[in-house]
Amino acid sequence: MSDVMPEPPEAAEDAPGADAPGETYEPAAPAPLGVERTPTGHPRVDAGLERLADADHLPADGHLEVYEDVHRGLREALAALDAHPQPSPSYEHRS
Repeated sequence: MSDVMPEPPEAAEDAPGADAPGETYEPAAPAPLGVERTPTGHPRVDAGLERLADADHLPADGHLEVYEDVHRGLREALAALDAHPQPSPSYEHRS
């Protein structure tokens, strides 16, 4: 047995699927997925859902920033639900 790997055969210039010299590949433009976003009634959550629509117009490598931003916003909204409400200022009635 040998540790030497054989060299891969070179592609023939006239092989099917071979690109013509100078030919470049242009990826398709981003297309909306058409996912319906149903409002929740909670303004911070709904803003995050709307922010997801921004990913529809970005190439795939731009989606991560949008997803992280929405995730951060949703975590903040959940954390706000756990926060204890501040007592409202009481007004003393003076006569």
